[in-house]
Amino acid sequence: MTGTGDLPAFHAALKDELTFPLAWGTSPVRDFGAWRRTARAVVEEHLLVGPQDGTPYAPEFTARSDGDGYTRELVTLSLTRYGRVRGALLTPRGAGPFPAVLLLHDHGSRFDIGKEKGVRPWYDDTRLASAEEWAGRYFGGRFVGDELARRGYVVFCADALGWGDREPLAYERQQALASTLFHLGGSLAGLLAREDVRAAGFLAGLDRVDARRITALGFSMGGYRAWQTAALSDDVAAAASVCWMTGLKEMMVPGNNTLRGQSAFHTLHPGLARHLDLPDVAGVAAPKPMLFLHGGLDTLFPADGVRVAYDKLRAVWRACGAGERLRLKTWPGRGHVFDAEMQDEVFAWLESVSGAPA
Repeated sequence: MTGTGDLPAFHAALKDELTFPLAWGTSPVRDFGAWRRTARAVVEEHLLVGPQDGTPYAPEFTARSDGDGYTRELVTLSLTRYGRVRGALLTPRGAGPFPAVLLLHDHGSRFDIGKEKGVRPWYDDTRLASAEEWAGRYFGGRFVGDELARRGYVVFCADALGWGDREPLAYERQQALASTLFHLGGSLAGLLAREDVRAAGFLAGLDRVDARRITALGFSMGGYRAWQTAALSDDVAAAASVCWMTGLKEMMVPGNNTLRGQSAFHTLHPGLARHLDLPDVAGVAAPKPMLFLHGGLDTLFPADGVRVAYDKLRAVWRACGAGERLRLKTWPGRGHVFDAEMQDEVFAWLESVSGAPA
């Protein structure tokens, strides 16, 4: 028998078996601190990529240039022992240390640009044209990283594996890459998670950065990466996620993009759903300040899935006495975008939780 589209006929039975036994409120662990430690350890185990062995970052700074009230640099560093990664680093002019933002780029099935989706590329005219088109499509014509640097934040945005300078992928090759890493005992999503945690550590170690005020921020897949990094990194004090949050069961429905595979492997930790739902993983970040924004017309994340996730998130933050630190909002009339008005809300929230930049 066949199911509906890419769902097998028995998918309903599989969903029924997902009870998320380690979720807050379901788990037998009732002490919040103990639950958080237990849940985080389970997430870490399912990354399939172990913590790094202290590989030095060994940053190399190049392509320095002046922006509008900030300086720009490319930095090449070792986020893992497997290779070097290039990112864009923006630093406000003036006396630091400054608050910082780890800016995590989206997927979008566009691989020629990565860090350039968040930071205007001053070093490559071809990428500039691609990046400006992308900014016009999803960001109201703005480059979020540059906007943040003008406002007094150090910003770091690096290429994820398969984007920009890191062997750009073709859409149809994502599953092959994911399969190869699985066969080698690793995971595409797990590697991405480990790299993002290390990127936060790199920021925290810079003299120009106030290590107590580092926020992770991202749109779409970058939004997923933002709350995941907040859950896994002690260097991240807060996170803002735009257009990536849902209950897993509610996402696994006919027609959803996740069922196509390909891009899904960047956010898939095999077996983790036997223990925790997606918002449960984000809940490991509590009681950190967190902002979740969703577009009411976003077809990638059905409204019922967002409601389920938001309810779970509220329960977690209230349980640890930090309900006021969690902000959840759905924007009516918005699709899968992070436009200028939404950005301004994030900027205002960021100032409220990290303090006004020096």
